[in-house]
Amino acid sequence: MPLNRRTFLGTSAAVGAGAAMAGGSAVPAAAHGHGHGHGHGRPPKRYSFTVMGTTDLHGNVFNWDYFTDKEFDDKDHNDVGLAKISTLVEQVRREKGRGNTLLIDAGDTIQGTQLSYYYAKVDPITARRGPVHPMAQAMNAIGYDAAALGNHEFNYGIPVLRKFEEQCDFPLLGANALDAKSLRPAFAPYVIKRMRTPFGRDVRVAVLGLTNPGVAIWDKANVGGKMVFPGLEEQAAKFVPRLRSMGADVVIVSAHSGTSGTSSYGDQVPHVENAAALVAEQVPGIDAILVGHAHLEIPEYFVENERTGKKVVLSEPLKWGQRLTLFDFDLVWERGRWVVERAGSRVLNSNAVGEDPKITRLLADEHRKVVAYVNQVIGTSSAAMSTAEAAWKDEPIIDLINVVQTETVKAALAGGAYASLPVLSQASCFSRTARIPEGDVTIRDAAGLYPFENTLEARVLTGAQIREYLEFSARYYVRTAAGAPVDTSKLTNAENIPDYNYDAVSGLTYEIDVAKPNGSRIVNLSFEGKPVDPAAEFVLAVNNYRASGGGNFPHVAGAKQVWANSEEIRNTIISWVRAKGSVDAARFASVDWRLTRDGSPVF
Repeated sequence: MPLNRRTFLGTSAAVGAGAAMAGGSAVPAAAHGHGHGHGHGRPPKRYSFTVMGTTDLHGNVFNWDYFTDKEFDDKDHNDVGLAKISTLVEQVRREKGRGNTLLIDAGDTIQGTQLSYYYAKVDPITARRGPVHPMAQAMNAIGYDAAALGNHEFNYGIPVLRKFEEQCDFPLLGANALDAKSLRPAFAPYVIKRMRTPFGRDVRVAVLGLTNPGVAIWDKANVGGKMVFPGLEEQAAKFVPRLRSMGADVVIVSAHSGTSGTSSYGDQVPHVENAAALVAEQVPGIDAILVGHAHLEIPEYFVENERTGKKVVLSEPLKWGQRLTLFDFDLVWERGRWVVERAGSRVLNSNAVGEDPKITRLLADEHRKVVAYVNQVIGTSSAAMSTAEAAWKDEPIIDLINVVQTETVKAALAGGAYASLPVLSQASCFSRTARIPEGDVTIRDAAGLYPFENTLEARVLTGAQIREYLEFSARYYVRTAAGAPVDTSKLTNAENIPDYNYDAVSGLTYEIDVAKPNGSRIVNLSFEGKPVDPAAEFVLAVNNYRASGGGNFPHVAGAKQVWANSEEIRNTIISWVRAKGSVDAARFASVDWRLTRDGSPVF
């Protein structure tokens, strides 16, 4: 599929030359501060403006959970969605004067909810006379100035991303998303906006967009041979001086990259996955960084540049539109140019405001269509199943994922060179609130069990490698001495390992001794009642996230791939339930693993 790329010059010159004005009211928020006299006792010229930022919106427009079919809620009573963000944005614009504000995003926009899935796959925006993506409609209506590309932008392939880009009234920025052949940016690298001041000289604000280098691995099927993704520091070092020489008074980086300086993929990712703080530290000339990707809340964080000693302010608003970052800049006119005197940041909570009716009205039809879609009945279940205890017990609902994956891989390998190898399967408890009810089962029940758009692969591993894989997974449990009380709220997520990076493996039986140290917890590992032979070969049915190094599990990324499929696992589950007509847990549920301490079961 050709990239169909607008030429680099065409995009970035138009976007980069400040063609888009941030016009509007010429009354700055704090233009007339009092400072030291600059000759003749006149106070210096001052101007203040605010840059608002969101990130990791993941297809959330409404404060709605399509998996539970009701208003979104979590234990902290956060709210989600662009309709809430819109209300906050309008409040800030009223307070500061619209012309003294910009609005940017740090990526992961078009994947994550059933709303965004529907317009990528069910009624795709790429169809002839296809719809306009709800995220483009909402972001255009709110008036975004720019958005960086996130790694999930590439999940549905480049044609969907290009169509989304075309539908946005603002540029999608990615200075480190390069055309694989020409090595020139495949998207606009930056945009320069002008803020009008009452003093005749505009403030030129450059926004540089950087995406995550992990795209090269996580979406290899979509970008391989078409795009390459160098490190964030490398591209920032190339573009920031260029922006300064073009007259940028303020340089803001919108980076789809966390602050920790680490990669969840170990050495799988060719460059640092979470490099935002490194960019601030290593590249001079940056005033602020809007941080994304890590799904953390960082209201304000300062990093000192190692070359200049200057402090750079970083902020990451919480995912899904739960928070809006505000960067406040105070500038002073010195020696014929605007200089940033102070920059700080804070976050606003979207649960403090109502949804903007302008946005909810705009997308009411799309919302209704998707609600109807997810409530389609696909089969029945003989019993209710839930993930409430799946993080510490082998539950039938996780067995359902594994039986579907195992049957799919066995059928795919039938009659081939690997047909005789036993098939194992890995699955995670992605959500502790997923459930399959007794009676009618809908698309949303199945989709809630598998909320990610992962696809399925088959890799060959040895018995010894499987043991190491399981030992790695078992680090998820907090070491708990035999006889000590067990509190399930404190038993899991050791070392901050998320639930989706704990795998249960079916097709074998084993115990996890949580009283033992990491690396020696897997006990009585057996296949068909006999101890697993370290040299025996097994096929592992595994999702593409894990197979490409996600979670940095040992052996799997380097293991031989014997089959892969582009169909989402979630859809495979939906098709399986439709084909069977009924889900009978009694036919597939089995206890393959349990937690023990010195041989005694914990539960």
